[in-house]
Amino acid sequence: MGQVAWKGLFLSLFDYKTEKYVIAKNKKVGILYRVVQLSILAYLVGWVFVVKKGYQDTDTSLQSSVITKLKGVAFTNTSELGERLWDVADYVIPPQGESVFFVMTNLIVTPNQRQATCPESASIPDALCDKDRDCPAGEAVVAGNGVKTGRCLKDGDSIKGTCEILAWCPVEKRSKPKTPLLASAENFTVYIKNSIRFPKFKFSKMNVLATNDESYLKTCRYSTEHPYCPIFVLGNIVQWAGSDFQEMALEGGVIGIQIEWNCDLDKAPSECNPHYSFSRLDNKFAEKSVSSGYNFRFAKYYQDSEGIEYRMLIKAYGIRFVVMVNGKAGRFNIIPTIINIGSGLALMGVGAFLCDLVLLYLIKKSNFYRGKKYEEVKSSSRKSLSSPTLNGNQSPDQLDRL
Repeated sequence: MGQVAWKGLFLSLFDYKTEKYVIAKNKKVGILYRVVQLSILAYLVGWVFVVKKGYQDTDTSLQSSVITKLKGVAFTNTSELGERLWDVADYVIPPQGESVFFVMTNLIVTPNQRQATCPESASIPDALCDKDRDCPAGEAVVAGNGVKTGRCLKDGDSIKGTCEILAWCPVEKRSKPKTPLLASAENFTVYIKNSIRFPKFKFSKMNVLATNDESYLKTCRYSTEHPYCPIFVLGNIVQWAGSDFQEMALEGGVIGIQIEWNCDLDKAPSECNPHYSFSRLDNKFAEKSVSSGYNFRFAKYYQDSEGIEYRMLIKAYGIRFVVMVNGKAGRFNIIPTIINIGSGLALMGVGAFLCDLVLLYLIKKSNFYRGKKYEEVKSSSRKSLSSPTLNGNQSPDQLDRL
């Protein structure tokens, strides 16, 4: 019995299945079939070709360069610095005009520091002491400003003191101004020059209006009405990012400037325009956190007439701007067009499969339709085919009896 089963399975490998078209007069299944077909057609035309432009070849390998230049001056009058005018050479870091730049809006200045011994700041836990042995010589103060000398310095009759350290003295002050010193930075402007190129299509463009008017860049300001004016007011950028400039200037923060180039090269080059968006990248909801804001330190060094080296330590608070560029370009190409049309036509077969499933298995007369759709035909024997009784004069009934 097993050999017969295996033999039948082996012989079935040589069976050929051909399609048989059966017209089923069933309105429900017919309506379902047309609905599925129309849905696939709408997806193919509406989404694939209209929205996603499936008839285009695309290039996402955008090549971009960004040059930035700031303008503006600010005036301050503090006890450490006196009256001082700040220009771009003072408050812009780095000065090279890169895609990432920092604008200083607040600062803590510790002037006339020199390397000597002095008390460590009392706000540093590792610097607190009761006696000299609490300050082992040569040990660096954790999160402090220098190296312990072995002495515990006390102020008057105080029980607690702070370790003496070898450092740049006096140590940095811990208190910062309650209002940003460079509050007028809100009115500073930044020139953002962006050049892009799509190498596959050899297409290049800039975000600057092509004009011979030399006064254009001196008078224009970016807006939705002037998308090719690359001059931005810093206060507007922060506002568009959803923040208040004066609040952000006190502690600092990070702002992202996104330039998007989505170009349909089947249209005129003038239709390829930059689109700007602005967002705050640091955690603006953690303004009360000890880690909120953005700051760093730098120093300016000098020597007195006796050759002793001094420095002015600056703890700078400000806004870090990050310019990010991305985009893609598309142009008609016959190859993706044919591929997407072929994929759409192949999806049409889903409608027939779904309706067959309903017709053959899910309705009451499924057995009847299965009997009409699937028919097994066995070939006639060689003997009957070569019988001399078969000729063109016999009726169909006679042929059926053979």
